Formats: sequence, structure tokens, C-alpha cells
Amino acid sequence: MSTLSFQITGMSCANCAARIEREVALLPGVHTAVVNFAMAQLTVEFDEQAISGDAIGEKVQSLGYGVIRPEPPGELTFGVSGLHCASCVARLEKALLAHEAITTAVVNLAAGTGFVRFDPSTLDKGQIFALVHHTGYTPLELTAAEDATAAELTSQRNWFLCALVLSLPIMATMTLHHHHSIGWLNLILATVVQFSAGLAFYRGAWSALKSKSSNMDVLVALGTSAAWGYSVLAFFGLLGDNHEVFFETSAWLITFIRLGKYLEARARGKAGEALKKLLHLQADKARLVTPEGEKEVPASVVRVGDLVAVRPGETIPVDGEVLEGSSSVDEAMVTGESLPVTKQVGDSVTGATINKNGRLVVRATRIGEETLLSQIVRMVRDAQGDKAPIQRFADAVSAWFVPAVILLSLGTFGWWYLLLHAPFVTAFKFGVAVVVIACPCAMGLATPTAIMVGSGVALARGILVKKGSALEAIARLQVLFLDKTGTLTSGQLAMTDLATVPGVDDRRLLECLAAAEHSSSHPLAQAAVTAATAAGITPGEVSDFHEQEGHGITCSYNGFPLAVGNQRLLEAQGIATRQLDDEAARLAATGKSLIYVAAAHTLVGIAAFSDTLKATSPQAVADLKRLGLRTVMITGDMASVAATVAAQVGVDSFEAQVLPGRKQDLVKEYQANGMRVGMVGDGINDAPALAAADVGIAIGGGTDVAKETGDIVLIRDDLQDAVRAITVGRATLSKVKQNLFWALFYNVVGIPVAAGLFSRWGIILKPEYAGLAMAFSSVSVVTNSLLLKRLSKEI
Repeated sequence: MSTLSFQITGMSCANCAARIEREVALLPGVHTAVVNFAMAQLTVEFDEQAISGDAIGEKVQSLGYGVIRPEPPGELTFGVSGLHCASCVARLEKALLAHEAITTAVVNLAAGTGFVRFDPSTLDKGQIFALVHHTGYTPLELTAAEDATAAELTSQRNWFLCALVLSLPIMATMTLHHHHSIGWLNLILATVVQFSAGLAFYRGAWSALKSKSSNMDVLVALGTSAAWGYSVLAFFGLLGDNHEVFFETSAWLITFIRLGKYLEARARGKAGEALKKLLHLQADKARLVTPEGEKEVPASVVRVGDLVAVRPGETIPVDGEVLEGSSSVDEAMVTGESLPVTKQVGDSVTGATINKNGRLVVRATRIGEETLLSQIVRMVRDAQGDKAPIQRFADAVSAWFVPAVILLSLGTFGWWYLLLHAPFVTAFKFGVAVVVIACPCAMGLATPTAIMVGSGVALARGILVKKGSALEAIARLQVLFLDKTGTLTSGQLAMTDLATVPGVDDRRLLECLAAAEHSSSHPLAQAAVTAATAAGITPGEVSDFHEQEGHGITCSYNGFPLAVGNQRLLEAQGIATRQLDDEAARLAATGKSLIYVAAAHTLVGIAAFSDTLKATSPQAVADLKRLGLRTVMITGDMASVAATVAAQVGVDSFEAQVLPGRKQDLVKEYQANGMRVGMVGDGINDAPALAAADVGIAIGGGTDVAKETGDIVLIRDDLQDAVRAITVGRATLSKVKQNLFWALFYNVVGIPVAAGLFSRWGIILKPEYAGLAMAFSSVSVVTNSLLLKRLSKEI
């Protein structure tokens, strides 16, 4: 299966999004199709053997929408700076075509762009950019999606201003339609507005009706056409004498709706600011260190292994390792931590972070799509494009909304004209007002805008939401499992005690321990080897090595068998541990982890290791309980050790001696009892449990977030970020519910008002003001979502 994301232009409401989803999902080979209306993005999972990305794009275009397609492998469009004349174009094209892997090179002088078709197995974007740079020009990234968003905003603003300028004279002379010259002027102005600023609504309505569906454009086109058409007929006397002309209604309807769309586009742009900020963090330039000295080059031409110099105040252009110098680096973009972090030789640095003081020389280790920034951008895009379960309610309502509104409009007209015998114009205006006040857009924007803002707030604190639906799921959690090592504790184990049986000295115990643990990657094993090395003991070679998950190691050393692990391992081997039971109980009571060592089927001794609690863990657990969650600690340690740590940190309960595979079973057992379960773990060792939980939270993701299992990744090693994630999730879900309530409440109240049900109390809504109310309903929903940004100051 392959996944592609397309930017879509021309969608007017949630019904458009639902229509694209439905039609694309019917294509053979398409597994899933999800449209995020707020982001104007279509994400498709499909079988490349059955259908191509081009075919999917063509289908969307056939529905009447614009598509910005991702470039296929082997094609690249980029900006070029430094082109001055046709000779520059010819020179650059010749240089590009000189490379054997490039088959096509086209440079556009007017647009300042270049296009190449190449063999992706032998050439990549960075190498192409290097070719451009070596030719004497500067290659630039093109951000098609940003350009499309900016173009839409400009278009909405210009059409609003156009409609406003043409409508103001109509409004100023609305009582003078009976004057011949003024009547003709208003007819011309209203007609121009109807078929210029209003043309987009006709196009959208026609595209929807062709595929036997409906959307907001149908309502707007119907309402404005009715008002304009009636006025035209009345103006020419085709409806008889003394029929009212109201050209201002259709003109101002379109003006107000254009204003609403413009404000909506602006607000939607602000909802996605977090992602835009990320995209603008990446450095454009890099100081490449060469034998000839430092050379300023585009950051895109830096390759893995290149040396880059970073001066104070500059942005680090790539992920890498410090080879020279020391400095403090602002990593707020990555971790949300405001205090700079000291970096010295051997430390890793992240691209897009800022070097505060001191010159650094960095060796590039990850570039392009592999950098942390690119991983974060990709994850944020995926999360904001994901559809939360609560969105299904809005989709279901939107599906029947437009047909229902048209029926209500006809019913309103019939009620007033046929049953109450009101004048035709009065009944007609009520019917038009019902059509134009109804708004399915607000419901379509309710969920995705809140998720966009919520995920942005979380990102600012170093919390990566990999799926938008996770924000809803985390808000509903009832139980949170907490892995002990690395989550509640620092995970930095150190050996503190040795207990040997009579006749065995400490060095002999350490020798056996180090020999067995040398080949293991378990944290306890690494701590044991570190302690032995510090004591001057070099681990010996072993044979028949076997590591049993959750128990320990068996092997042969110098001709006799070793068993090194927990008490269960030795009991399974038939080795008695009674000699050291009292000592083991004393050590376990202090919260220490124990490794038993046996040689030649006889107990040799016990090594004890301590792992300190993180300073923030007790407060984080208290905050989780304050939020109403039940906290359960999971550990592979003995019950006595687990009980000590559980008491120190304050969890509600604990599960001890849990094998890695058992963690997943525990999650499922709680879920079987109807509980919504979250799991916080290290993201690798706890992968099965994180995947099984309703929400998996990987803590301490560091700089390789793409490898983390889980729906949410906490970049820092701080459990308080889990509290913040839950707080953001609950606030986001609350905003979604508020948005849906107000969207429904607006229609439930607005439609009866527009239908004239309160006219006996003097409450009447003219069609043009009904259109204004409709336009601002969407704006209010997006604005309400933007209020989530205030949460960033509180968490």
C-alpha cells in the first residue's frame, strides 16, 4: 500500500469534502480516502498496482476541484535564484543535462523555476541542488501548498472588495429603483456581482449536482439566483405592476458571503501556524568547511559526513555531531524547553536549533527528509490530516443537511403564501432567507480546526501528536499504565551492593556477572558491565549464550555453566537461593533491582542496582490522579521492589514481575472490563503494549521520533508532558463539542428566525443579513478553536 497527500482547492464546505471522500474511495485499488476540510488536504491509501496517483488526481479534478499533486519519484520542481537572461537558462539546462542520470531539464526564466526528470536510484534532490549551485545559481525549495493557501486568501479578499465596491452604490440607491436610470444602473451592477464574485458558487453547485450531491454552493447559488432573478423579472414588469425590486439583496448576499470566506480563510491559516513556523525554522544557508576554508552554500547541498561551521546566533542547518567547540544551544523548537542546553564535542545537535554563543563545527549525520525537523513536520501533517471519531457525527449531519434546508425553504414559502396568504414577495424573501442562513461549513470546520490548533499547542511543549484522533482518545482515558524504568525512574542504573555466599569474593562474583552480561543490551546488563570495568575486570568470552526475555541469561564460561538473572531463572534451573534470602529481602525493601548469579548450578551471589526516581514523577502522578485517572505502575521487578517504588511515586496500584509480553495482556484485560486505557513507555521495549492501548504515549523520544511506537511522542524524558498532553486533549475535545454545539444551535435558531416564525414580535431577518449570519457562523467556529492557543500559557 502507498499513501499520498493532495492539496485540494475549490472546496466550499464539509459536503465537498465528503463528496471527494466518497467518490475517491469508490475507485478500484483505493483502500482509504480522508479529506481534512480545514487543511484542504486529501490523504489516500491505495494499491499502486491497481491505480496511480495521477488517476486519483484526475478523478478529483473531474469532480470540479483543483489538485496540487505531490511530485512523483524521479521528478523535481524547484526555485532558482540568480537567473538574469536566456543565456543563464541555457547554461543551467546544459549543466543539468550533462549528468547522466538527468533525462529532462527545463528552466523557466520568467517564473524563476527549474524542472528535472531523473533516475532516483542514482540521484537525489540534494545532488541536483549541488549541481545547480556549482553552476553558479541558488536552488530554492518550492512550497506549493503555502503558495496555494496564500493565493486562496488573496483571491477571497479581492473578490470581497470587488463585490463590496459594486454593491455600495446599490445599497445607497435601494429606495430609488423605480427611477429609470438608477434602476438600470443597479441592474447592471447586481448582474456583474452575480456573475463575477458569485460565479464560483455556480461552478461549485454545478459540480456537486453533476455527481448527484449537494453543498453550500447549491444553497448560495439558489438563494442569490432567486433574489436576482425575481428582481430582474419585476424590473422588466414581467410579474405585473407594483412588484418590488430588491437588487441589493443578491448583491449584498454575495458580498457578505465573500467576506465570511475571506475571514474564514484567514482564521484557518492561523489555525495552521504551528506547522508554518516549523517549515520556516530550517536554515537556508550553511557554512561548509572545506580544505580551502569556510564556504557559504545552500543548506540543501550539504551531504552526510560534511563538516559545517555554525557561528553564534546562527541556526544549525543539519542534524549532526559536534566535532569542535562548545556552546549553548536553544532547543525550544524540539523540546519546548526554554533554557539553552550546553553542547560539547561528541554531543548531538539538531537542525533548526539556534547556536547561542561559541563557534561549533558539526559533522552532518542526517539531512533532508531524515532530519528531526522533517520527521516532526511529517508527523504533524499526518496528525492534522487525521479524522477524529467525533467528526463522523458532523459528516453524518452534513450529508442530509442541504436537501433538508431546500425542503424547509420550500415549506416556508408554501406556509406563508398558500396558508397564511402573505404577499408573494414576503413569502419569497422568507424562503430565500432560509436557504442562505443555513450553514453546513461550521460543522465541517468544528473538529479539524480544533485539532490543528490543539496539536500546535502540544508541539510547542515538545509533545508530538502522531494521529489527530489521539487527542480525542486521550481526553477520554480512565486508566494510565506507567512503565517503571525510564518513565517513572531515570533509567540510569548503577550497581550499589554485592552480596556473596560464604567462600566467594566480590571479584569472582563480578567476573561471572560481567562475562554473562557483556553480550546483552538490557540496561541492568550494561550497568553490571560498567561496574565490573570500573573494578578493573575485563569481561571474558562465553559460549552457548542464550537470553530469555524477562528472566535472564544462561551460557558457558571457562567450561562451567552460568545462570545470571532474576530469582525465577534460578528456580527454573533448580538452583537454591535460600542462602541469601534475607539479604535479598533487605535490598529489595529499599527499592533496588537484583541480579542473581549462579555458577556450576550453585548460587554465587547477588548484585543490587538502584535507579533513582525522576524529580518530576511524584508530582506528575499526583496531577494525573487529580485529573481523575487511575495510575498503574508496571515493572518486571520483584513485588517488594515494586511496592517500594510505588509508595515513593504515589501510584494507585502496581503490577510486578511482568514480562514484556504480559504488558500487552494487562492492557487488554483492563479494556475487556470496559476501561479506556493509556500506556506510557519508552516506545521500543513497550511497543506491543503501546500499540494495544487506546492511546500509546512514548516518552523520551529524543531525536528519532519516527521510530517511536505510539500515538503521542513526548520528546523530553518528563512525565509531566503526559499530564500536559491529557490537558491539551481534554481542552481540544471540549472545543470540538463547543464548536459542534454552536454550529447546530446556530442552525436550529437561525432557520426559524429566517423563516419568519418570530415575525409577530417584530423579529425578521432580511435575506442579505441571513447571508451575513451564515458567513460569520464559520468564522466564529474557527475563532473559537483559535482560543485554544491560550492554553499554551497554562500548561
